[in-house]
Amino acid sequence: MLLHVHPDNPNPRHLKTIRDCLLSGGVIIYPTDTIYGLGCDIFQHKAIERIARIKQVDPAKAQLSFVCYDLSDLSKYTKSISTPLYRILKNRLPGPYTFILPASKEVPKILQSKKNTIGLRVPDNNIARSIVQELEHPILSASLPGDMVEEYTDPEVMYENFKNLVDIVVDGGNGGMIPSTVIDCTKEPYEVIREGAGEWSDE
Repeated sequence: MLLHVHPDNPNPRHLKTIRDCLLSGGVIIYPTDTIYGLGCDIFQHKAIERIARIKQVDPAKAQLSFVCYDLSDLSKYTKSISTPLYRILKNRLPGPYTFILPASKEVPKILQSKKNTIGLRVPDNNIARSIVQELEHPILSASLPGDMVEEYTDPEVMYENFKNLVDIVVDGGNGGMIPSTVIDCTKEPYEVIREGAGEWSDE
C-alpha cells in the first residue's frame, strides 16, 4: 500500500493504519529527516527477520537503530547517560544523528549485537516521530538495501521497487539523499563512524 501522509499534520487515521500494521508484524518504508528507511516494531521478531532478509544480513550484525520519540524515550534503551553526553544529545536531537550507545536490558535479545550496543535516533521528522508516539515505543530503523540512493528519494519509485517486500510505503514527500551522521559514544573521545547530514565537531 502507498499511503500519502501529510508531513506537518499527519492524519490520525493514517497513523492508526501504520500502527496496526506494525503491531501485526508489518514492515514499512517511511520518511526521516534524512533518507527514507525500512521500519518495523522492535518487539516483532518476524518483522525484524523480514528486514534482515530484505537487507540480506543477520539481524545481530545488521546496522539497525531505534527511532525514538524524544530523549526520555531514548534513555530507556541505553545504560545511564553521563551529564556531558546528555548535553550533547539535548543540543543535537531531534536531528540527523545516530548515536551508538551501550544497550540496556530493554533492547530485545534478537537485536543485541556482540558489542551490546544500539544505535539510537530522534529524527527531526514529524511523520516518523508521530508513528513512534502512536506505537508507544520505538520503531526499528534500517537503510534500504543497495546503493541506488537516487531511487530512494521518490516514494512512488520505492513503492514500485518494494511493494512485494513491504506492507506500507509511507509517502511523506521526497526524501533526502544523505544519511544521518553516526557517532560512537561508547568510547572516549567519541568517534564519527559515518559523516552524514549532521555536522559534527568534537565538543
